[in-house]
Amino acid sequence: MHTVSTLERARCGLRAHPLAADAALAAGVLACMAAGSFAAPQGHHGLTWSIRTPAVLSLVLMLAGAAALVFRRRAPRTVLAVTGTVSLVECVTGDPRAPVAMSAVIALFTVAATTDRSTTWRLGLLTMTVLTAAAMLAGPLPWYAQENLGVLAWTGIGATAGDAVRSRRAVVQAIRDRAERAERTREEEARRRVAEERLRIARDLHDVVAHHIALVNVQAGVAAHVMDKRPDQAKEALAHVREASRSALDELRATVGLLRQSGDPEAPTEPAPGLSRLEELADTFRSAGLPVSVARADQGTELPAAVDLAAYRIVQEALTNVRKHAGPEAGAEVSVVRVGPNVEVTVLDDGPGTPDGPEAGRAFGDGGGHGLLGMRERVTALGGTLTTGPRYGGGFRVHAILPVKTTTAQGEPV
Repeated sequence: MHTVSTLERARCGLRAHPLAADAALAAGVLACMAAGSFAAPQGHHGLTWSIRTPAVLSLVLMLAGAAALVFRRRAPRTVLAVTGTVSLVECVTGDPRAPVAMSAVIALFTVAATTDRSTTWRLGLLTMTVLTAAAMLAGPLPWYAQENLGVLAWTGIGATAGDAVRSRRAVVQAIRDRAERAERTREEEARRRVAEERLRIARDLHDVVAHHIALVNVQAGVAAHVMDKRPDQAKEALAHVREASRSALDELRATVGLLRQSGDPEAPTEPAPGLSRLEELADTFRSAGLPVSVARADQGTELPAAVDLAAYRIVQEALTNVRKHAGPEAGAEVSVVRVGPNVEVTVLDDGPGTPDGPEAGRAFGDGGGHGLLGMRERVTALGGTLTTGPRYGGGFRVHAILPVKTTTAQGEPV
């Protein structure tokens, strides 16, 4: 197991550094060529070997062929041309001949493994023909010598082996592509089914709300109409209202529960925050080191739940960004004022800003967050307006105008 893991780590290292792997291969090929050039067969059948001294030209050609193999993946055809040329020179001049053609075989294998089959056929036949013809016709050995036939055999083996490797890689890649497409298809189908199911649940939710709210509206109208003259009938209508609302809540809870994921948190049991908790919010920032002053002139104003929550979140987001971006010496002022049919929420700070602050992108979310965008979406959804920007003399200003009475899509007050 230890040997297998060592081999796997070595294989991964070679894949991560292809140039180093090619350099190691070139060194190995050079060693094999050198060993072949210093050993010479003896006897009629070549069963014994002796030491010989290769020619200086043969050594230079071996070094050139091995050096070219270092770049075999970057420029396979150029490397094949270089190794083929040095092999051709050795086939013509070598006596005895050194195995320089080994470098051309490796280069031809690389070309076959990295190109298409037609290119392999063309370059392979050209290499085999030129080297074999040169060895047979211009070399020092007789044309029928085994070494000449060996040049033909080894170049053919290099081309064939490279083409086989290329075909295997293509098959493996095709299998992986099919598996990835199948996986994407399954994921898309699953998402489509989830979207369809959620759409169905949304329609059911709409039907539940529309039915029960219509029933509650009718029964409440009846109760209001007969409250003074027939209190018993009004009590019965109110009982129907209570039953319909309970039924609506039960069905809503069951329907919305289908939309929850397994890891979703439980629904909060406390009411959503609003401006009634503004001082509590300011205290949390004061305890964090940010001086915050709060001024309110909206006494007696009852805000819809959505407006109340939006105003609270705008102040919370603005103070958070003052704490983050306005600088350590900054202070903040919060004001909530009722102006006619609107309530205006303003947050000011006097901070000079930090390098990631307002003038350098401290648009409270323009840099890396979505603070301003979230504020704007909240205000726009309620039919209000939001203005933000640097203050004259330093600091930043966030000003939101929220309608006290929100409207539905049809323009009816809520």
